[in-house]
Amino acid sequence: MVKAYEQEHVYKHPWEIVTSASWRKFADPENKRTLSHILDVDTLNHKLDAESGKLYTTRAISIHAPGPWFVRKIVGQDICHCVESTVVDGQSRSMQLTTRNISLQKFIEVEERTRYYPHPDNPRGWTVCKQETSIRIKPLSTLASMAEKVEQRCAERFLQNSVKGREVMERICKYLESESRGITF
Repeated sequence: MVKAYEQEHVYKHPWEIVTSASWRKFADPENKRTLSHILDVDTLNHKLDAESGKLYTTRAISIHAPGPWFVRKIVGQDICHCVESTVVDGQSRSMQLTTRNISLQKFIEVEERTRYYPHPDNPRGWTVCKQETSIRIKPLSTLASMAEKVEQRCAERFLQNSVKGREVMERICKYLESESRGITF
């Protein structure tokens, strides 16, 4: 069984500001409280393809993912390690992030795809963020009998964290815009 959902959010900020905010989202100390489930983020590699002009980046992300007590008992941990792959294409003004868990894979597979691109009605001023997430409990795992409830709980947690992430992104976008106009907080 797979639990999948899509979300779309429009940032009323230019693509360049929103994508800059995305890079700063985990690094800003002020956001640590809001994004307290993010324990650590490390850049593993980055490469700028001179021919295409695309930036490729891979980051490792450690997340505190507490579930119900019975799931923690079965799984034996509540920290999940993920890999985020990002492709930024400045020419077409798109940024695509794909995040997958690398730990707990014998129990659960989570994949989140996020794409930022200019809004068709206001390409210079607004940015669309489209997020697609799929959560799948492995059929042979000890969680299989509770798969639907666990998938639902995971989806709820992802939705809650998405709201927090958007709050952080909005705060950083406003900061970046004021900084670019020479205004400080």
